[in-house]
Amino acid sequence: MKTLLKTAIVLVMLLMPYRLFSQQIADSAYQPVIANPAYGQAKGPVIYIDEGHYNFHTRTGRYLPFAHLLERDGYQVKDYQGTFNKDKLSAGRILVIANALNKKNVDDWFLPTPSAFTPEEIEVVKNWVHEGGSLFLIADHLPMAGAAMDLAGVFGFKFTNGFAMDTLGNGTDLFSLKDKTLTESIITKGRNASETVDRVATFMGQGFRIPVEATPILTFRASFINLSPDTAWAFKPNTPKFSLGGWSQGAYRQFGKGRVVVFGEAAMFTAQLAGPSKFKAGMNSDLAPQNFQLLLNIIHWLDRL
Repeated sequence: MKTLLKTAIVLVMLLMPYRLFSQQIADSAYQPVIANPAYGQAKGPVIYIDEGHYNFHTRTGRYLPFAHLLERDGYQVKDYQGTFNKDKLSAGRILVIANALNKKNVDDWFLPTPSAFTPEEIEVVKNWVHEGGSLFLIADHLPMAGAAMDLAGVFGFKFTNGFAMDTLGNGTDLFSLKDKTLTESIITKGRNASETVDRVATFMGQGFRIPVEATPILTFRASFINLSPDTAWAFKPNTPKFSLGGWSQGAYRQFGKGRVVVFGEAAMFTAQLAGPSKFKAGMNSDLAPQNFQLLLNIIHWLDRL
């Protein structure tokens, strides 16, 4: 009984800030210092941000700070409209897909959660990456994880379509090199010592299994559980749950000639002002001062820098 009560209290604590996220707006004033931009202004390759699949995060919407950061690093950040096809993808170096949705779930966040992509599109993206493209796939909790499950699966990642919650946390999850929940890797090291990342924060999201060919970036502690409700945020005493200890929330791999980075949380890569009080949630949070550098390091790895 005490365990159930403790879990219920934790869930209420977690739910409160995320209900406010429905009122979130982009923090356009967020501009961290980039000491060593990858390219001169607009001299870098094209990065596409998908807007053709009812995406919850778009270049001019909730991912505006994401786009602005990469533009300040010298990249040409553009919308990708419509379905995926080989010719159009070939004009870009990196494809970012953040929280795509099937039309059915745009307003209804409950099961079932059909794929946001047709089988033909998934095959196009798979082949494009295999031949040298770079994919950054970001899919949050239900229904976004379910909408991207089939696409993630062709690269060997198995999404849960649930909610990742720390039973000992308060809604913001910290991963660090110190406790080995953040993996020391080419991505966390960056291009030089000044770009090393030793701690990042995430804001719920989902957990997933990674293939043997992948390297984890974020690994859950034993205190994390996966909750699988049939409706987003509708947690009940009988909601299915299991341990996420050892599962991932971020990972990367080579795939043929191409590269793939997958994350199960989207807010960590943007900067938001949430709720009536406009509290900071994302890269602009006081708990996430290195998140922007992790994002830059990911993009640089996908760009082969």
